[in-house]
Amino acid sequence: MQNFPLVSVICLSYNHSPFVEEALDSVMNQTYTNIELIIADDCSTDNSKKVIDNWLKKHPNILFIPNVINLGNTKTFNNAVKHAKGDYFIDLAADDILLPNCIENQIKTFQNSKYKNLGIVYGNLIEIDENGNSIRNYYTEEDYPESGDIYKMVIARTTKICSVSSMIKKSVFEKLNYYDENLAYEDLDLWVRAARVFDFEYIDKVLACKRETPNSLSAHFLFKNNSKTKQLNLSTLKILNNAYHLNKSKKEHQLLLGRIRFEMYKFFKARNFILLFKLFLFGIKVKFKSL
Repeated sequence: MQNFPLVSVICLSYNHSPFVEEALDSVMNQTYTNIELIIADDCSTDNSKKVIDNWLKKHPNILFIPNVINLGNTKTFNNAVKHAKGDYFIDLAADDILLPNCIENQIKTFQNSKYKNLGIVYGNLIEIDENGNSIRNYYTEEDYPESGDIYKMVIARTTKICSVSSMIKKSVFEKLNYYDENLAYEDLDLWVRAARVFDFEYIDKVLACKRETPNSLSAHFLFKNNSKTKQLNLSTLKILNNAYHLNKSKKEHQLLLGRIRFEMYKFFKARNFILLFKLFLFGIKVKFKSL
């Protein structure tokens, strides 16, 4: 492996005008310098595109892909990553921030890892509010992020992974056939499929800042009688079903059952009763396999 492999950062913007410039600057201010930045805007309805265009006047060699229609996160990202030339990539939302040594730490971890089948590295991060104020660390003392074969951790309702602090080998992403474009959100499905095949390694450092706002995607999972929430919950049901088919043991089905119970609570809070009933029936199926 070369000492300084090219890293592609794909920054996806959708109505992130107050934050996108800070996100882009965080990529340019990395201590690791062999970086390719690709910006994609998913037909924002605010002035995100104008902000990006103004920022690009100082960085004219950076690729910018503005969608003329809204395609959604998964399709927009898949389109952008196909332009990437790097051996590794980072999926950066345009309201999040990479700390200056984020990429340096990730590359060093890849190069010095004991795991021969390493596909993804991930680290800790700080959750921040709209004004950039710190809310909490993503991983606390109660969390135990794992390394190696973390499939059981991923499918269970235990420690979660956030894409903001993750770096993925592009060859891994290609082998997994990119993000599933039929889903309304992408990260959990990717972790499930990747963890079944590849090792992960946790970096015990804060690498990034993830912004939490009232309109963040994570907030939409609990909105009542909301069409976007319904799409998110439907995607969750599909992801859990995929995990069911990937499971290889009763123990894994038991862990998946714990995740199903947690998701049932979220479906109930969102008043998605039809999907809740489907998830309940799916839980019975998984329960039978776990015995």
